[in-house]
Amino acid sequence: MERHKVNLEVRHCYSTTKREQGDITEADPGRKLSAIYRCQPGRLWISFSLLVLLLVALQVVEKLQPLGSCQCELERDLQQTTGHELSSALHSPDLLWEDDSPQGQRETEPAPASTEDVFRMHLYLRQEAPPGSSQEESWMQQPGESSEKAEDSYKTALQTGFLPSWTEAFKIQEVTPGEVRQARGVTSQGKTCKPKTDIVFLKVHKSASSTVMNILFRFGEMHNLTFAFPKGGGFQLYYPHHFLAKFVQGFSPLSPRRFNILCHHMRFLQPEVQKVVPNSAIYFSILRNPVQLMESSFVYYKGASAFSRVRSLEEFLSQPWRYYDPASGDRHYARNLMTFDFGFNPDGDASPERVQLMLKAIEASFDFLLISEYFDESMVLLKEMLCWDLDSVVSFPLNSRDSSTKSPLPDSVVEKLKAWNRLDWEIYTHFNRTFWERLDRLIGRERLRREVRALRQRQAELARACLQGTGSVGPKDIKDSSLRPLQHGGARILGYNLKQGLPRELERTCRRLVTPELQYSSLLYKKQFPPPPAPESPRPAASPAGARPKLRAPGPLPPQLHPPQRPEPARN
Repeated sequence: MERHKVNLEVRHCYSTTKREQGDITEADPGRKLSAIYRCQPGRLWISFSLLVLLLVALQVVEKLQPLGSCQCELERDLQQTTGHELSSALHSPDLLWEDDSPQGQRETEPAPASTEDVFRMHLYLRQEAPPGSSQEESWMQQPGESSEKAEDSYKTALQTGFLPSWTEAFKIQEVTPGEVRQARGVTSQGKTCKPKTDIVFLKVHKSASSTVMNILFRFGEMHNLTFAFPKGGGFQLYYPHHFLAKFVQGFSPLSPRRFNILCHHMRFLQPEVQKVVPNSAIYFSILRNPVQLMESSFVYYKGASAFSRVRSLEEFLSQPWRYYDPASGDRHYARNLMTFDFGFNPDGDASPERVQLMLKAIEASFDFLLISEYFDESMVLLKEMLCWDLDSVVSFPLNSRDSSTKSPLPDSVVEKLKAWNRLDWEIYTHFNRTFWERLDRLIGRERLRREVRALRQRQAELARACLQGTGSVGPKDIKDSSLRPLQHGGARILGYNLKQGLPRELERTCRRLVTPELQYSSLLYKKQFPPPPAPESPRPAASPAGARPKLRAPGPLPPQLHPPQRPEPARN
């Protein structure tokens, strides 16, 4: 109706102008347009027409734009692979946002902070590209065993879900001095590099992550780096909730503070992580075979709601939905624990499209992933990626479980575990393959064998210098209570005894190598956030010589120190 009215006004204006200026022929469009433009409705109509033409031109230009100019190459690849928009898929309740609160309520997107209006399409994409818990296995291979043989045995055992059994720790073979020097130098294939000091380590449960955390603690303490500690000196960043920057001690949105190392237990959420670490931070994590991981989780988290009513893992797997409640706040310990720690829904859709989307998102967020079953090879890769020296990645197994609580699983149970933890299995198999591809590309098999041998030799040297006996001992046999690890669930966590009378510097090095996670974290927290000194009580003024001190009348006693009063007798 309004448009019809405008057209009438334009025609009226045009007719009036014709009468004033004489006849305007159709062959003279310039005079005709000028006549229309003289009145206000005509000017509005012309402006509207030009705006429409501009919008149409922009649409044409956008469609003609080449694919290479997209905002993100990964987004385009995901769209071609899955047929879904990246933002909608990553925000889908089936994949990411699900019932993960202890009350079983659906978790919504965190409230936008002042510096971030909404979660955008790059929820799990890096904005800027950078330039073990429970190591239950004695994962030291014989130094003479080649990496090729280890990988071949992995490929064979992959069908059953188990990997090679590792031999005793610290068994060494002679290596040449040149190999040790090469392993100890901070060089990358002969090229000098600068050690990385800004690090994000996603501490995946039951995957030798406590040992990796000890390595980061030692490096950070030696180089006076800062850690993103949980508020109040806790040991987890409000796990199992998704990580938020406000969980970190010392962080304030008004004056953001960046920390060098973030390595405590958390549920990954990269937009929040980026608020507390520098943009140049290296992101990495460590994975474990999901079959062995869940067997360990069953023992360690026996009190979880899904496991508390069953006597064995076989009983749980016979009817998992009878015991597993997706709304339970601790249900992640019983299914797809790695998927949960990476921030995704452990009960999400396992379709090929969604699996590929999840894998692409992890690849976009993390620079590399390690494999706990190949811990020594992983440490060589860590040394290479962070440009550290050999002693920085040497370690003793921490938070490892006594073999008396381990039991082999039948093949039928293994297959059920792989199916029940389908998302974890997809993550593990994919990144195990890329792990070996990266080693071949960056290091090569021959150099890898040399560096693994040098690493094991150094571990054996430190074991002989530091430890009493042959290695780890049960918790009751640990003489120093400060070195006794936390005992939890049905697991029997091992520890170490240090030799007596060690030189001061050697004793300090040895103690750091065997200090359990909780004790080491508390030590570094107090160092980074020292408690305020206690106020000194004022000293009384000195009395003159020979003067008798003045006696003061005693003040009233605090209520809790008053003698009880006898009740008065009742009066009639």
